[in-house]
Amino acid sequence: MQEKPIAFFDSGAGGLTVLALAARMLPAENFLYFGDTANAPYGSKDKEEVRALSLQAAELLVEKGCKALVVACNTATSAAVDLLREKFTLPVIGMEPAIKPALAEGGKVLVMATPLTLREKKFRQLYNRYATATDEVTLLPCPGLVELIEQGIISGPALENVLTKLFSEVNTKEITTVVLGCTHYLFIKATLQKMLPGVKFIDGNLGTVRQLQRVLTAKKLSRSGHKSGGQVEILASGGEASLDLLKKLYAIASAQWEGEV
Repeated sequence: MQEKPIAFFDSGAGGLTVLALAARMLPAENFLYFGDTANAPYGSKDKEEVRALSLQAAELLVEKGCKALVVACNTATSAAVDLLREKFTLPVIGMEPAIKPALAEGGKVLVMATPLTLREKKFRQLYNRYATATDEVTLLPCPGLVELIEQGIISGPALENVLTKLFSEVNTKEITTVVLGCTHYLFIKATLQKMLPGVKFIDGNLGTVRQLQRVLTAKKLSRSGHKSGGQVEILASGGEASLDLLKKLYAIASAQWEGEV
């Protein structure tokens, strides 16, 4: 069981940012990633469709023999993590927007996420658990952003134009902290930092990988006797072109974490 891979899935490329961090923090482990590129993005779909797609992705990975499953997608976690935990006996780790640490920073917080993530009951429960009446939080649905990133557009004028439109009704000068509530958004962090100088950016990736570490240790699933040498396998539902893009973006995501963890 310890030699089996840890599986990750996302609607496409976003979960690669979580995978890259996990591979860095758990170098001995084997990893299996599935990007559902044929059906991306999930964030603009309705809940039932996301639940069905998430179950399909999870079944694929479980059939391949994984020992734990990471839902490396905020939207899929919001819509389907409870269903997956009911369906499978292996550990299922989800994600959530990092509202709690963002609010701890004080100041004014902007939460960027997909429309479905922000509509979901799970997000509202999270928000109500940590936000108080005095907290100043702006919720910013970001339709169209994941679609750009799924095309490999992670910098340049096209991306900046979309972001400018999304921020058009937000007083960005007042924002002190931005929550990247979608794993895709880490690919455009450099552009966001350029557009919002001096703002702190927070994501849920580190918390998710730390939870994965805790679960593997508690259930004695860690790949023992190895310090490194784990393998990473990437799969895509959208064909060879999308698989090639995922591999390219994985290399970019891996480079982003160098020096940070």
